[in-house]
Parts: sequence; C-alpha cells; structure tokens
Amino acid sequence: MPVFQYEAMDATGQEIKDVVEAANEQEAQDMIRQAGYFVTKISTKKSRKGGGSSAAAASKSSSKNKKGRTFSIGGVNGKQLTAFTRQLSILQDAGLPILRSLKVLEGQCKPGVLKNCLMDVCEEIEAGSTLSEAMAKSPKAFDRLYVNMIKAGEAGGALEVILRRLAEFKERSLALKRKVKGALIYPAVVVTVAVGILTFIMLWIVPKFVEIFKGFDVEMPAMTLFLMAISAWVVTWFWLIPGIPVGFWLFVKLIRKFESGRMGWDLFIIKVPIFGQLVEKTILARTTRTLGTLISSGVPILEALNITRETAGNAMFEKMYGKVSEAIREGDAIAKPMRSAARPTFNPITAMFWFLFIAGPIGILIYIMKANQRVVDDLVINMIDVGEETGELDTMLYKIADTYDDEVSVLTDSLMSLMEPLLIIVLGVAVGFIVIALFMPLVKLIEGLSK
Repeated sequence: MPVFQYEAMDATGQEIKDVVEAANEQEAQDMIRQAGYFVTKISTKKSRKGGGSSAAAASKSSSKNKKGRTFSIGGVNGKQLTAFTRQLSILQDAGLPILRSLKVLEGQCKPGVLKNCLMDVCEEIEAGSTLSEAMAKSPKAFDRLYVNMIKAGEAGGALEVILRRLAEFKERSLALKRKVKGALIYPAVVVTVAVGILTFIMLWIVPKFVEIFKGFDVEMPAMTLFLMAISAWVVTWFWLIPGIPVGFWLFVKLIRKFESGRMGWDLFIIKVPIFGQLVEKTILARTTRTLGTLISSGVPILEALNITRETAGNAMFEKMYGKVSEAIREGDAIAKPMRSAARPTFNPITAMFWFLFIAGPIGILIYIMKANQRVVDDLVINMIDVGEETGELDTMLYKIADTYDDEVSVLTDSLMSLMEPLLIIVLGVAVGFIVIALFMPLVKLIEGLSK
C-alpha cells in the first residue's frame, strides 16, 4: 500500500508532519481530516529505488519545457495576475480540468514571468503535484495568500468557489490601489512641473534682471534682494534640487532597514496630516478584506492572521495582527486584543520625522497629542466582536472592507478637489512674488530715467 507524507495543522494552528498508509491520495486526505487535522501538503513518499529513472524523466520534461521559456526578471504585476485569476475561475466554472485550463491560459499569455511560471506549474502538476504545491514553487507569481487559498479550496473540494472569491478579492484590491495612485499622481506631476519651471526662472531669467539692475545702479527693495539671494543659491547649488528627494528616499530606505526605524517611519506615514488618513484607511480596507477572504475560504484563523500580517505592508499593522495571533493561541478572541494592540506607543524616530518635516518643535507637540490614538476605529472592533459572537466574522470583515473602500473613495475625491485650487494658489503666490520682486526695481528705474 502506498505511503503518503503529509503536513497539516491542528485546531490550535500547530504544524504536524507525519506519514499515513492509504490506497490513494483522496483516502489519505480523508483519514487525515478524520484525525482532526487540516491538510496543507501531501505527497507520495518516494523511495531511493528508481531515483535515476525519475531524475531522467524530470530532466527530459524540464528540457522540453525550457524551449518555450523567455528570459524575465521581477514579478508578475497585479493587473496581469488579476486577469489570469478571473480567467482561471471562469474555466473552472465551465468544468475544464485544471491542467487543461492552465495550458489554455499559458498559451494565451505573452512571453514573460507569468508565462514561465505557468509552464513550471503545468510541469509540476504533470509530475504529480497538487495545484497549490505547484504554485508554491513559483513565488514570483503566486504569493503565500494565493497559495493558501488554493490549498484550502483543494482540501474542501471547492476550488472553483475559492478561485471566484480570489478573483473578486484581486479585482477589488487592484481598484483600490488604482484609486489611491490616481490621487497621488496628479499633485506629484504638478509639483514636479512647477519646480522645473521655477528652477528655470531662477537659473536663467532672474540673473539677467540682476545684471540690468547692477548696470543702472538701482536701489533694490527687500523683496528683490530676497529673490536675488534665492537665485544665487539655485545657481550655485542647482544639483541639490534633484539630489534632495533622492537623498531623502535613500535616508528613508536606510532607516527602514532597522526594526525601530521601520516602525517609526510607518507610524509617521499613517499619522501625517491629510495623506496619513488616506493611507490608514487603505491599509484597513485591504487587511480586513484579506482576512475575510481567507476565513471564508476555510483557511485556519491563525494561518489567516499570519498571512494578513505579512501582506499588511505597515509595521504598526503587522505588530497588531501579530499580537492578535498570539492572543488567539492563548484562547482569546480577536476583538479584545485588537483593541489594546491597535494603540501605538511613543516612537522617537516618528518624533524625529515630525520635527524634520512638520514644523519643527510644533510638529513634535502635535505628534505627542496624536501618539496614542488607535489605528483601528471602535467601529471596526465592535463589528468584529459582533461577527465573532454571531459566527459571521467573514461577513463582518467584508462589510468593514466595503465601508473603508467607500471612505477611501470619498476621501480621495475630496483631496483631489482640495488639491487643485491649493496648488493653483501656491503657484500663483510664487509667480506673483517673482513678478513683483522683478518689476519694483524696473518701476524705479523707469521713474529715474523719466526725471
């Protein structure tokens, strides 16, 4: 009788590794589930005998598949993976075998990372691996969240349902990301163009006027002297204008290499005026949707929380979900530990960023006032509490995500509406200052010549 090697999780989330004898893989999975375990990986235990022929077959299969591969770097972009997930979901709903579906989609893919990964997945499935095992070996395309949801679908015999949920999750996440990026692109482009125009004026226009004023020995007003000083600084240090943002980016990258530095920067980002609220709501919407999707798909709560923590993208939220996971291991629910873990403590690195970028000492005072404000609202915690009591936690998490998606959309539209007139006012003031500073000496010069 074949021997199957498996990895599973028990009710407390502990990982179990063992072997079981069964007639086939399905019977082995049934036996493991009857023992109260959740199967995460199962494969036939291979003996040393026949290893040479197996290796030769694998080598032959590998050489056959390498023929269609192209050189590629990086990972799969979100738009491409979302489209693939939706197409795979449709093919599975239509009743096509999974290998046939993957080969159809692989044939439609343009050469690149996703096509190469699908070739690898098809090769692994033909060699006897499950879909989740095959996808786990292609991390450039399929992350841990993706693999675990597929694994849960295989274990529960509802792969087409899981793929549908996964496609909806990817589509909503992509739409939210586009919304936030769209809100940030407009001011970034306007500010970049404005800085370029003002730099050109300071480098070439103002110095010409300065020469004229010096030639006629005109008495300079304070505004003109200030503008001339700015122009002289720009002429001398113009290379710092692109260097400052690059240096700032490198400084932040260096700070984030350390655990305390990463926490400090991430806290600063979610507490900074205007944009901090947008970032915080975006992370809440994404993490609650991730957790709700995993729970509704049958992934154990501890595994779901760990995956959510890894995909949060913010040190404060990672710490919060980590503490919630630890509390659940000790027998607690989600709502209570989340309430206490969502309150950050004072961070000196965050205070430094407030001092540097938000009005110096006043920035530190503002930060001290906001330092202990929870990153998760009472509404979220209360809805999670109700969801746990009613057994509808996944539904409540979806509702929270939908609520915050709407809030992000409204906040984004409001910021865009506010940003346009604000940028126009700032540019108008800058240009007006330059014009007045240059024309005041000209007026005096003209009056002198007329006399």
